[in-house]
Amino acid sequence: MKTETTETEKTGQEPSQEELDNLIRNHVYASMGVGLVPIPLADFLALTGIQINLLRKLAKTYDVPFSKDTVKNILFSLVGGALPTVASVPLAVSVAKAVPFIGQTAGIVTMPIVAGAATYAIGKVFVRHFASGGTFLTFNPEKVKDYYTEMFKKGEEVASDIKEKRGAKKQDGKAPENS
Repeated sequence: MKTETTETEKTGQEPSQEELDNLIRNHVYASMGVGLVPIPLADFLALTGIQINLLRKLAKTYDVPFSKDTVKNILFSLVGGALPTVASVPLAVSVAKAVPFIGQTAGIVTMPIVAGAATYAIGKVFVRHFASGGTFLTFNPEKVKDYYTEMFKKGEEVASDIKEKRGAKKQDGKAPENS
């Protein structure tokens, strides 16, 4: 399996902040969508796939060699092992969906925000890492712990804003009326 980027795929220029933000935001949307999947762990597996895809696209943007197996290990290390207090939340929320009614309701309400926040944080962490010349082989989850936590919190705000805007659009594009 070839993991290096070829010369024809290289962009030759730094990506704009707007391009990077759009790439991350599109993956946040997708993550929030899979957060609505009511089947425990299916949502978590789909979320992992979306995050791997985000990292594949970021790697291509920065001309960083990509290996799916390496990226999976990094993701599990970053999201699961290195940062258990914040990052293990998506898995916990997914598993909670197994509890009839209460767990499912809480999971469907909570998981889109958590999934979006985790994807946002992963995107921001790797944009910063790749922009500084890093690769997957030089990535150290322990060194980005604080930044990941900060970006996860910001990602919760971004995902909440997206959810609110989508809710307003479902009301025929009108803002809720005040009583």
